[in-house]
Amino acid sequence: MTIDCARPYELADWWRQVTGWPFSEDTRPDDEEVMLEAPDGPHLLFIRVPEGKTVKNRLHLDVMAEPGGTRDEQVERVIGLGAKMYEDHRQGDGSGWATLLDPEGNEFCVCRSNAERAAAN
Repeated sequence: MTIDCARPYELADWWRQVTGWPFSEDTRPDDEEVMLEAPDGPHLLFIRVPEGKTVKNRLHLDVMAEPGGTRDEQVERVIGLGAKMYEDHRQGDGSGWATLLDPEGNEFCVCRSNAERAAAN
């Protein structure tokens, strides 16, 4: 997945903290393109573009709670890293999700962990 942004290294570093995925081996802070390497599945490539984000993302990431953690703990963790709450769809019964914005305004969702889903059934 490719993400257009103003500051590739900084945004990739932010997402590295969220996902735990490492930078590609030859990453430098002044690179125009910076990749995070997912252990399985698609990598995230951050590319410098001159224009800013202007409309809602047509594609976004869903982040699940870390193993042993909860959706609400993950929401607080990413807010602590600099995310901003955008739309809170969490329900009193534990269902739902939260839509947040990364430091460049890209939407992403935080969903319940597999353990939280299983406990609800």
